[in-house]
Amino acid sequence: MTDVAQKSSTAPAKTRYFAVTALTYAMFFMFAMTTDAVGEIIKIAKGDMNLSNTQASAFHWATMTAIALSGILFGFFADKFGRKKTIIAGLALYGLASAAFFTGTTFQLYFTLLFVSGLAIGIFKTAALALISDITTSTEEHTRTMNALEGFFGIGAIVGPLLVISMHSRGISWTYLYLIAAALCLIMIIWAVFTEYPETKKSTDEPINLGKSFALMGNKYAMGFSMAIALYVAAEVSIFVWLPSYLDGYTGGQIATWMATYAVMVFFVFRALGRFLGIWILKHFSWTTVMMLFSGVIFICFAASAFFGQTVAAFLMPLSGLFMSMMYPTLNSKGISCFPKTQHGAVAGLILFFTAVSAAAIAPLMGFVADSFGGDMRYGFILATIMAGLLFIGMIYNHLKDPAATALQQANVTEYNL
Repeated sequence: MTDVAQKSSTAPAKTRYFAVTALTYAMFFMFAMTTDAVGEIIKIAKGDMNLSNTQASAFHWATMTAIALSGILFGFFADKFGRKKTIIAGLALYGLASAAFFTGTTFQLYFTLLFVSGLAIGIFKTAALALISDITTSTEEHTRTMNALEGFFGIGAIVGPLLVISMHSRGISWTYLYLIAAALCLIMIIWAVFTEYPETKKSTDEPINLGKSFALMGNKYAMGFSMAIALYVAAEVSIFVWLPSYLDGYTGGQIATWMATYAVMVFFVFRALGRFLGIWILKHFSWTTVMMLFSGVIFICFAASAFFGQTVAAFLMPLSGLFMSMMYPTLNSKGISCFPKTQHGAVAGLILFFTAVSAAAIAPLMGFVADSFGGDMRYGFILATIMAGLLFIGMIYNHLKDPAATALQQANVTEYNL
């Protein structure tokens, strides 16, 4: 099997590659179930394994650090070896690591397997992001499709924590979540083997290698979007990693207590709904305007939650998910779209590197700050508020100057023949 279509077709890309598009959505749903359930897993593991906030954060940063390394080291695989082969290899590694959670119960084993899982995610995620370019017809459609893709990720992020909570209430170990992931990987590998993928476009001028990936760090578009995404991710990760700890033990009114109990779930619901809603919003409004306004609301939600306490946080932090929803997929799409399709795997890998570095760094840093103030996670969220404020400033600049406008217009001509 290769990425090259075995027969010619005049069918539109959306119709012709419906199966591969659905598979890509399913992949994002699957790995979101595990990565975004980490907040609930940490809350359980802290008690079961007697861990501090800083120690427990390793359940998150082990995966994120590995994703970062994988993105920068293996991102070019999708361009060099093709999207299909790279996706199958990544899914196989992820499935094996997930199944291996049942070979022991030590902290060291879990840490190692989470690291391997992160390497696998970096491999198949960069290939999947590069694939979006092959099945869309413009930079605008690319952005809308990316929002839909992240919408399915958002659904997985709802299902994963709910499964962990449900299993824990029944005395079932959270590790069974990874058994489910392993089974889904097997199904998707079989699915991928028998699915037609579009042809991977390759440059005839320059070799595709690791050196070219590192060279992208000198590009203003790659680094600009990477930095913006890093700030966004720092804010988002703070919610699903530490919000359960921040609101743990909260007692107030009936509605407020319910919101505090299910805050992360509500956040993920809003984030998923917002990403599907983004497909419509981005058809009718400028993406730079949306990014500026939404980042401003996010900053307000964080500032109020950090400085006015748990009751406010129980409502505003989940609500911020609606405004966070379009930030990551839109910035990611625009960053990738500034480059030729022959580099989309490497660019996706570079952006993923900074995404994961930010996610890996903010979790232990917030834990350390909280531990420095007697374990009070409110101080960790003050740090996250600073990150949200810097993102807002960046999006104001992006709206006023629109530095990527020329590159995106050129890509529509050179890459999508518009």
